[in-house]
Amino acid sequence: MELRTVNVIRYVTPLREGGSLPAIAEADDEFLYVLKFRGAGQGVKALIAELIGGELSRVLGLKIPELVFANLDEAFGRTEPDEEIQDLLKASVGLNLALHYLSGAITFDPAVTKVDTKLASQIVWLDCLLTNVDRTPRNTNMLMWHNELWLIDHGAALYFHHSWDNWKEQAVRPFVQVKDHVLLMSATELETVDIEFKAIINEKLIRDITALIPDEWLGEDAETAAERREVYVQFLLLRIASSQNFINETNHARETRF
Repeated sequence: MELRTVNVIRYVTPLREGGSLPAIAEADDEFLYVLKFRGAGQGVKALIAELIGGELSRVLGLKIPELVFANLDEAFGRTEPDEEIQDLLKASVGLNLALHYLSGAITFDPAVTKVDTKLASQIVWLDCLLTNVDRTPRNTNMLMWHNELWLIDHGAALYFHHSWDNWKEQAVRPFVQVKDHVLLMSATELETVDIEFKAIINEKLIRDITALIPDEWLGEDAETAAERREVYVQFLLLRIASSQNFINETNHARETRF
């Protein structure tokens, strides 16, 4: 398992939807990407969540744009006239993360597009596993492209890593924020999905995905990087083992809300 690495050659336009100022950029493979900057908002932790969430989604058969490492040269931001963007580019020199840009895609609207119960249950299960708080009616972080539903932006997931001290406790907690999930009403097949996804996500897969995280995103030295990588592995293993907790919470939230 590996990700391609591209070099950013042109900053096209900022995407002002979020506080992290992602941008559309062109790379040296002539493709356009949505570039997520290490120097923005939550920094490399958002990139780590994006990487783990995105690659887990892909392995589970969900649609997600290709993720690539995007290298940003030191000279890249010098000609940028916008000071805020220039500062962001300067703070993001080195390895960033990008998603292939889906040209012509439109934001998923639950009032327009109905999602079948199996797919909805798969997405809700995954978001509960990842503690992804950012898939609400206000901000669905899903796109319709060629009549298919695509997932984007897992940067707000795995929020335990903003406070490493109590990660074991957080791993077994129900995901109470599921009450605000845009697909909650349709997620009626969680028990079936739980069995199917647990047959796919094993320790080797989790270790293969976490091995993709660059050491420089994890800590200042190799020992810290190795320790934190292992925490991600153990958090996900523990969370999967206690998945009934978030399934029960989801079913309760749906019955209460609807």
